[in-house]
Amino acid sequence: MTTHDNAAAEPDNDPTPALKLLWGVDEPHPSRGPRQGLTRERVVQAAIEVAEAEGLAALSMRRVAQRLEVGTASLYTYVPGKPELLALMLDAMIGDGVLPHTLPGGWREQLEAAARSDWEGFRRHPWILQLASDRPLPGPNLMAWFDSALSVLEGTGLTDAERFTVVEGIDGLVRGMARNATDPASDGGPGESAKTWRATRDAFLEEHVDFGRYPHFAAALGVGAPPGADEVFEFGLRRMLDGVEGLMRERGGAD
Repeated sequence: MTTHDNAAAEPDNDPTPALKLLWGVDEPHPSRGPRQGLTRERVVQAAIEVAEAEGLAALSMRRVAQRLEVGTASLYTYVPGKPELLALMLDAMIGDGVLPHTLPGGWREQLEAAARSDWEGFRRHPWILQLASDRPLPGPNLMAWFDSALSVLEGTGLTDAERFTVVEGIDGLVRGMARNATDPASDGGPGESAKTWRATRDAFLEEHVDFGRYPHFAAALGVGAPPGADEVFEFGLRRMLDGVEGLMRERGGAD
């Protein structure tokens, strides 16, 4: 790993360089690049392709340079380091999503559809969940999404602070449940390795644990297979929105 990569791997407590890139503040505009056609957008896209194919742990400036078939030093003309690259990757992926206010239906249908879209996105691209959970920076696309979600709740009788809390609460629900579902050791984890892990766990518990000591847990399991990740997510989302809708009715703005 290069010196640049080592430095980028360390925790970075100054978000200013990444924020400047996200918002185009004092952005350099090189008259020529190390390779014709190389742009910041291409660098970000190549990094996304690496994360998609190999996971976030495999991502480095050197690995992105290899994918672009350029020298590692060439990338630093466009992105100062890995923390800034990660911020740009997350905002780019958010920009590929749908804005809640553009979805059909009323406020509830729009927020439900947006939450499901995020849920499915995190399940398909677990590395995005890691970025979104690790001190995400507000870029233009993230800001546009949040503003759109807040606009959906306009005229519902909720205060500005309550609308903000609703959007944050739904986002937290989606990310929290997606984190559990994408953990290879969870019941929602995909792949043969996770299936083997769960089978081994269940066999051990069946042989060595007296479930009579845990009657409520045993009774819950006795009604059939436990709900899957999608069922748990849908239940949590609907019950959360039921509560929001109840608050709106109290204010006279649920319709």
